[in-house]
Amino acid sequence: MQTQPLNGLLERLAELTGRRPGGAGAYEASLTHPSFVNESGQELPSNQRLEFLGDAVLQLVTSDYIFRRHPHLAEGEMTRLRASAVREESLAAAARRLGLGAYLRLGRGEEGTGGRDRNSVLADAFESVVGALFLDQGLEAAQALVIGSLEPILEAREARPQGKDPKTELQEYVQRWSGGGLAYRLVSAEGPDHDKRFHVVVAWREQVLGEGEGRSKKEAEQRAAEAALHSLSDNK
Repeated sequence: MQTQPLNGLLERLAELTGRRPGGAGAYEASLTHPSFVNESGQELPSNQRLEFLGDAVLQLVTSDYIFRRHPHLAEGEMTRLRASAVREESLAAAARRLGLGAYLRLGRGEEGTGGRDRNSVLADAFESVVGALFLDQGLEAAQALVIGSLEPILEAREARPQGKDPKTELQEYVQRWSGGGLAYRLVSAEGPDHDKRFHVVVAWREQVLGEGEGRSKKEAEQRAAEAALHSLSDNK
């Protein structure tokens, strides 16, 4: 698939934020996957630094939204609601609504294995675009994009009982119909120490129920449990 020119995305961002992007440079970098840089042989910026920045902006914006919107929630409930909103699947869904997959610059290997529609790639791209928008237009514009993309998810999560973290909820769910326990297995840990990514699966009797990625093993386990809960709920 040929990468689409950025004009369409820039127009979409202008609609969402009410501000026209100042230039394409940062946005192009935000959609440049490391595989493209590695294969190009050129000294191009990948989206990893912007992803780091965008992740911090996402944490701030969603924390501020939850704090102001839901004054009745305790700290633990706010933490769980935020984690649910910014998990990989939620960010990937937001990226799909923006059509980010069509604008990604991928290496041939990543392209050939379906990288344009892979949750991890799309979630990273969304974080990177948030970072680029923050640099270009400031916090208010980044906030408009984040809330415009995630507000329905935040409200849906609020409607769902949030008394327990996903691992505890999954354990109790499984125990209701089985005496067997769950096993969390680390599949991989990749990247430099300051930006390591952990990939974990959760299984019951050797059957994988869900998988997740995170910047710590604990975060990856929670995301795997969350994915398992969604899968089990869908299959009821």
